[in-house]
Amino acid sequence: MPSSPVLSYSIPQRLIHWLMAGLLVFNLLFAEAMEELSEAVEEGQTPTPNMIASANIHAYVGIAVLCLAVIRLLLRLTHGAPDAPADEPPLFRLAGKIAHATFYLLFFVMPAAGIAAYYFGIGTAGEIHAGPMKLLMWILIVAHVGAVLVHQFVWKTPVAQRMTKG
Repeated sequence: MPSSPVLSYSIPQRLIHWLMAGLLVFNLLFAEAMEELSEAVEEGQTPTPNMIASANIHAYVGIAVLCLAVIRLLLRLTHGAPDAPADEPPLFRLAGKIAHATFYLLFFVMPAAGIAAYYFGIGTAGEIHAGPMKLLMWILIVAHVGAVLVHQFVWKTPVAQRMTKG
């Protein structure tokens, strides 16, 4: 970790953040291909090539998220991350730390559960992946965007610029 205070995220950190955000939202919005394939298999139907291709896209995007999460974590450990603004209320600072830790946990556990379900047929992993994990990811995304907006427009702190302009 750098010895001097980190004021902004590095360019690789920012690129990975936005790439992961796009991939995660894509997979959250377009998960029905995986559900459609699962239902077809459960009902004894032969999946169509389109079903398989769409499900594979979901799986490959999830694997990409997992790979990017490894790089992102390594960058965070080597480049550091900016501290919360000094005037941020302690409760919100704690909430931010918990939210970020939960994001990182989901970056690893959610794709792992998806892999367990899709490639190894572990149904419970798929249920957890598509149920509580998906819901928690949506809650975190909404809270994260809300927190950035509060920082920008209520507290007037430059938090958003650390992940945009640097």
